[in-house]
Amino acid sequence: MNPNSQNQKSELGLIYGIAAYSLWGLIPIYIKTVREVPAVEVLAHRAIWSFVVLAVLVACFKRWPELIGELRNRKLRLMLALSTVCIGTNWLIFIYAVNSDQVLQTSLGYFITPLVSVLLGVVVLRERLRSMQIVSFLLAMSGMLMLALYSHAVPWIALTLATSFGLYGLLRKLMPVDGLISLTVETFFMLPIAVAYLAWHHGAGQGSPRTPLLYFCLLLGGPVTTTPLLFFGAAARRLRLSTMGILQYLAPSISFLLAVVVYREPFLYVQAITCGMIWTAIAIYTTDSLWAARQSRFVVADPLIAEEPVG
Repeated sequence: MNPNSQNQKSELGLIYGIAAYSLWGLIPIYIKTVREVPAVEVLAHRAIWSFVVLAVLVACFKRWPELIGELRNRKLRLMLALSTVCIGTNWLIFIYAVNSDQVLQTSLGYFITPLVSVLLGVVVLRERLRSMQIVSFLLAMSGMLMLALYSHAVPWIALTLATSFGLYGLLRKLMPVDGLISLTVETFFMLPIAVAYLAWHHGAGQGSPRTPLLYFCLLLGGPVTTTPLLFFGAAARRLRLSTMGILQYLAPSISFLLAVVVYREPFLYVQAITCGMIWTAIAIYTTDSLWAARQSRFVVADPLIAEEPVG
């Protein structure tokens, strides 16, 4: 592949990645607007309305034949089923955490996620890290370990979010299909369960009164959910998994600021030290990437992300 073409793909992937993680960092604002609705019901609405949005996009781009063709691939169906479980679990735990005033826990989870992504990139995809990248990885991991030990409890919300999304990123990287098609299939897999749950929930008279504004907010779950995921899917196919892992620090940083500044959640000194260690790790990684880019004469954040995309 032409080096200039590779460079352009890398730059575009970086833009997609930054957009995806910035939007994810702001999603707690949306979840707070529907907090009176149970987490499982919010998840069901997100799945249904996300599928509607994606189905319209697939129709507009005339890609239904491609989607049906991909579904004939048994191996791809299995991978998409696994990624559906990962993203569904991630959504549910995230909604529960935000609604129970644990945005800092979600921030912790997504701070851990890049460590999981970097580890998966090295172990599964055999990606290589430069020495300063290893230093940044170890520094961030040490900060997270210190926080976990200080809390004297297993941070199950953070660990579940990190593991489910790290595996989701890996599966997306390995799938020979773009983000629009894969996400449409994933929400399609969720659709029957979501519809059945809502029918049972309201049929049993368990639904609380809903205002038109609240219904509208639930409907907005479609574009709110699909937009960053589409950006993420586009970025994952253009960037190394380890680079995606570092970009993921952007989302929890935004969520962290929301939790502390806007929602006034308790913030201990050990959390401040941990965040300082993680942000220092990001600074080290970014500086090393810019230096390597200059050496390779590529104007991108990390020259190694200009490799041929997997799939």
